Amino acid sequence: MRFITAHSSHTHWTAALEQALGQVARARAQPDTIARPNLGIVYFTEAFAPAAEALLAALRARTGVAHWVGGVGVGIAADGQEYFDQPALALMLLQIPLRDFRVFSGLKPLAPASTGWRGAETALVHGDPATPDMDDLVRDMAGRTASNRVWGGLVSSRQAAVQIADGVFRGGISGVAFSARVALAGGLTQGCEPVGPPRAITRCTQNVIYALDGEPALGLLLRDLGEEVLELPRLAPRLRATLAGLSPGVAEARPMPRHIGAETSMRHLIGVDPSGRGVAIAGSPEPGMLLRFCRRDVHAARRDLIRLCAEVREELEQRREARMATTLPHAAASAGASRASVPARGAVYVSCTGRGGAHFGGPSAELALVRQHLGDMPLIGFFAAGEIAGDRLYGYTGVLTVFSEDPAM
Repeated sequence: MRFITAHSSHTHWTAALEQALGQVARARAQPDTIARPNLGIVYFTEAFAPAAEALLAALRARTGVAHWVGGVGVGIAADGQEYFDQPALALMLLQIPLRDFRVFSGLKPLAPASTGWRGAETALVHGDPATPDMDDLVRDMAGRTASNRVWGGLVSSRQAAVQIADGVFRGGISGVAFSARVALAGGLTQGCEPVGPPRAITRCTQNVIYALDGEPALGLLLRDLGEEVLELPRLAPRLRATLAGLSPGVAEARPMPRHIGAETSMRHLIGVDPSGRGVAIAGSPEPGMLLRFCRRDVHAARRDLIRLCAEVREELEQRREARMATTLPHAAASAGASRASVPARGAVYVSCTGRGGAHFGGPSAELALVRQHLGDMPLIGFFAAGEIAGDRLYGYTGVLTVFSEDPAM
């Protein structure tokens, strides 16, 4: 049974909510949607942030759903629509057994497994970008789950960075944890492509890297870009589109994957040192770490998002075929006939404020790619000031999480 999404743009939050609730009523009348929602996700743009408490109260009263999580974003998304810098809200209604989720916040920390709560396998996490040591908070939150993995993002706002977690909060982190019975699939898209091999940092001072594999870093950067000499300002646009991917060093042979994985943190190049043949990055490199120069542009972003969608779709279809082979063996052979419909109840997509449709070639183009490759499943999301995946905080990425149609066993 599919989750329910609704979204609307209007100058006043009450009118936007009425329009969204009308969509919810029509969806609940459909035979393939959930009948008894008990958890809600809501995202809204900055114009509605001052009314967050009134909005939450109205959502509870009008939907009958007591538990809500979410927050503010300079941009939000639902289904195939992005809303940037305009008054808008988006909501998703979920139906999950109460034993399989718990809302948490600074006032209500995540509880360990107990009677009536199976314990956290993973969690959807929202955070305040102004909170100090957010990286440590994310790692600590991940450590409270059985999988050591959480997902979500930092709310984004030029004014009040409010979060929703059965209340309205500022600062810290909040969200909803799920037990292992809630089947999820997903991953991270860095939106980059490597332009050279991974190399070990062999000499650096503060944020300036001078040597990679014992060779001058600036010379290797130029080689990866197909250039022989440093010619500024001609190369300035290409250098701005080049990033440094940092990952932990490994003793074994270095793999060269076709895409940049979650183990890599992307950092901007912020300068070069022609005399010392060094490259300065917006990060804290250390000797022994691996660095890989990468390119970020619309073509690389599109290809990597398509790659992520294909991997998620394959995982969902494999689950469906395995379930059919177990519960209905004679139908397994015809499973391919239903591949047009992705076996999912809904999805959450958190993308960077620096991405969105404009980065993908047009309004709502990023969501259009997701729908093209995963179908019209219910989807909600927002554009974050930092994205959360695994036990780390990222930037300029997209985090896709899909609720499978079948419960995990």
